[in-house]
Amino acid sequence: VNVSWCVDPVLSVKQVRLRLVNRGPRTMQLRAVGVVEWVMGAQRGDRATTCTAMSHLPGATADGRDPVADAAAGGEAKTTSTGLFCTQRDRSAGFGDGTAFFALAGAGIDAIDWTCDRRESFVARGRIVVPDHYGQASGVGLDPCAALAGRLTLRAGDSADCVFVLGFGTSPAAARELAERAVAVPPLERMQAVRARWDALLGATVVRTPDPLFDVLVNRWLLYQTIACRLWARAGFYQAGGAYGFRDQLQDAMALAWTAPHLLREQLLLSASRQFPEGDVQHWWHAPTGAGVRTHFSDDLLWLPHACLHYIEATGEQAILDEPVAFIEGAAIPEGAEDAYYVPTPSVQRATLFEHCARAIDRSLAVGVHGLPLMGTGDWNDGMNRVGHEGRGESVWLAWFLADLVPRFAPLAAGRGENGRAATWQAAARGWGDALQSAGWDGAWFRRAYFDDGSPLGSAGNAECRIDLIAQAWAVLSAAAPEPLAAQAMASLDARLVDHDAGLVRLLDPPLADAQPSAGYIQAYPPGVRENGGQYSHAGVWAVMAHARRGDGDAAYRYFTYLSPAHRSSDPARAGAYAIEPFVMAGDVYSAPPYVGRGGWSWYTGSAAWMHRAAIESLFGLSRRGDSITLTPRLPSHWDQAELLLTQGGRTARILFARPSAVSADEQAAELGARWLAPGAVLEWSTLEDGACRLVHLERPGVAETPATTERGSAGSAPEH
Repeated sequence: VNVSWCVDPVLSVKQVRLRLVNRGPRTMQLRAVGVVEWVMGAQRGDRATTCTAMSHLPGATADGRDPVADAAAGGEAKTTSTGLFCTQRDRSAGFGDGTAFFALAGAGIDAIDWTCDRRESFVARGRIVVPDHYGQASGVGLDPCAALAGRLTLRAGDSADCVFVLGFGTSPAAARELAERAVAVPPLERMQAVRARWDALLGATVVRTPDPLFDVLVNRWLLYQTIACRLWARAGFYQAGGAYGFRDQLQDAMALAWTAPHLLREQLLLSASRQFPEGDVQHWWHAPTGAGVRTHFSDDLLWLPHACLHYIEATGEQAILDEPVAFIEGAAIPEGAEDAYYVPTPSVQRATLFEHCARAIDRSLAVGVHGLPLMGTGDWNDGMNRVGHEGRGESVWLAWFLADLVPRFAPLAAGRGENGRAATWQAAARGWGDALQSAGWDGAWFRRAYFDDGSPLGSAGNAECRIDLIAQAWAVLSAAAPEPLAAQAMASLDARLVDHDAGLVRLLDPPLADAQPSAGYIQAYPPGVRENGGQYSHAGVWAVMAHARRGDGDAAYRYFTYLSPAHRSSDPARAGAYAIEPFVMAGDVYSAPPYVGRGGWSWYTGSAAWMHRAAIESLFGLSRRGDSITLTPRLPSHWDQAELLLTQGGRTARILFARPSAVSADEQAAELGARWLAPGAVLEWSTLEDGACRLVHLERPGVAETPATTERGSAGSAPEH
């Protein structure tokens, strides 16, 4: 028996194919059974309001033959599919009329028996059994399920397929139509289409380096985790909710700017539709009703213009700014409360995506007594919900984030005639810059925040959380910190937050436990777990990118290996303690005894998308500006060569990276069958011949690279050689 399964690349259908081969000398009588337990809602109790039914489905056989065509040719037409349907009749949760189906098809199936009542699978004492024959029960008032059993006769040497298909439609009619289409697709054809879809999504960037663990993680796996888990399922073992996070999926989709920019575009418009006219947004929401939470988080709304900039810069398409998107409306958060959960209503107000982004920035300009932006009840670190809950606390990290965002977004406003708005934003940015270098600086690193009472967090004077990673990393990523301060901040990060023996990059240190004022619910986490001083992978990747931005490829690569599940799992000294999957990013790794190095929340973490960007954009230095691409590598000094294969729009280009040799650059390129390309030189993608090969020189070991001065590290428009 061989079992394979896949999800259709277009239809809302999952396929499970059983390939049965009789390798024995005698004829075998077999029975293939598939059972699905229906829930049809968010709660188990929702299943009580469902209605089930059986229907025969016309269509192709499992090997692709059309029984109608067989009959026209003189053969015997035979319906080979049976479908069991389940409809949710209650409309209160937004799933009313939603209908799921479970179908069985197979060319060699002699007979099918079925039931929609789960109780037939239990004996009186509650033990699970597979009955000899299902009782064909359907309707309402059952314990709803879909149980299908097909009987087969396999002679010696014969083979047969049983194909189970699971799907969902928004109404009984839509489900019926989808079921008929689904069973008509030959299973191998569907599997090939699925593979082609994933190859296109995951194969747009391929790296080959001296580190096979780096390659196996960066090629396919990181993007697979991002797309399948974060964007599509929005669920994992530790996070089964299925909600959209406003900031979460925007950051995830940013990793697809090269691979699948249309998915980033769709996410931008979807996220904008969850914004209130006042400029704030839902922190998270559930489809289909839109029920979600309105909060005082200060960074959520700003990821919309940040991701929009990333899309425009990567694709060159500014027309997205003119896309009209409606707002949502709902009650304000009650006085003294941190949030409000409800189902908002669609607003009659509509505005362009630009206006949605602009209102997010407008709402974020208020500052506290130190001249830094207000923190609200969280500023990326949700656990610090008590730092600014009274409305006076300030965030150093948010100032860096805004200092990166506003100078890049203001020109878009000016270009649209919004000169007053642009001037207001730029003046605010100058104020944040002054505050960061005064109130934000602690003497050897940047502080993290100020509490409502004006006391600092992330300062040498704090007994707990003396230093926080993201305030140091974003000082570099924003390009807003003076170089001497940025260099000192990163040195302090390395000295105080990195455990090189255990291979850990802590989010903050020391962990919070008894601090007063309390930073928030972060202090309820055990020391060294998740945000409370663990290696929080999302932030750790920002440290990788910050080192690369400053030209330190060795430190960037070293941190990458600390964060990489492949490297940690392959290390005999670390693998035993890690104890989770070696092929997906973990949200955190514990940093305090007795669980130093233990993997935490895996699969459902935004660090997968950022890790892929760190590899491709930071270490390999790929930057896209519409049709133009540049490569400014920051690879580790012990790599003498590496390769990046880029595919897009039916065109493939091979970029080689190598240390200079004794011969000239042109001669070395010719030896490799390539043309020499200066680091930072511009390549026009549309003019490249398919299969083009270019050679980019890496710095010789011991020769410092020039620190990049912008996020992308562009070296201008040097000519291609």
